[in-house]
Amino acid sequence: MPVIALVDDDRNILTSVSIVLEAEGYQTQSYTDSIAALQEIQDNPPDMAIFDIKMPRMDGMELLRCLRQRTDLPVIFLTSLNDEIDELFGLKMGADDFIRKPFSPRLLVERVKAVLRRVVLRVGSASLIAMNKTIERGKLVMDPDRYACTWDRKPVRLTVTESLILQALVQRPGIIKSRNALTDAAYDDQVYVDDRTIDTTPSRPSKLFMALAIVLRKPEPVVFVNRPG
Repeated sequence: MPVIALVDDDRNILTSVSIVLEAEGYQTQSYTDSIAALQEIQDNPPDMAIFDIKMPRMDGMELLRCLRQRTDLPVIFLTSLNDEIDELFGLKMGADDFIRKPFSPRLLVERVKAVLRRVVLRVGSASLIAMNKTIERGKLVMDPDRYACTWDRKPVRLTVTESLILQALVQRPGIIKSRNALTDAAYDDQVYVDDRTIDTTPSRPSKLFMALAIVLRKPEPVVFVNRPG
């Protein structure tokens, strides 16, 4: 459930916006003091924020500027101003949208949904892809981007080629991989590879194959076969 921070020195606005958003299933955190809000948002980041522009002590623009030094938190501004220059300035600083007061509850909700959708596409999907790239098979965990491998939370030292071969094998346990398939996984298209290179690549085959044997739930060692079947 997305958490939305609301910052406005007008308690009536905070209350009305909270009611509208919570009716749609969002959680809200309300602040009348922008400086206190800045500290809290930095310590406990919400999923997005809605700021008023004109506030005492620290206005919404300054609050956004401070946040942008540390976070890409999506921000919608509430404003009673009809000033294109303010909007342009806010957008250049990293604001995601503006809503002019007074506004309808339906407009507010749709703007919030639109911003969150963009965040999912821009940030959330990237995080999801990064998370999905991590390969976990039992006690074996691999990070393809770093060519890192751990077994039972202990690092396993593999060369880049060994790591790529292991990734290709564990991504689809139980599927026989041909020598050509492993070659394609481990080497660049423009690199010439002798047919026997894959057979002799693992410099520590017992360590590599022991991991595979447990991953594939086979008590016997994993071996290369000459042909399917």
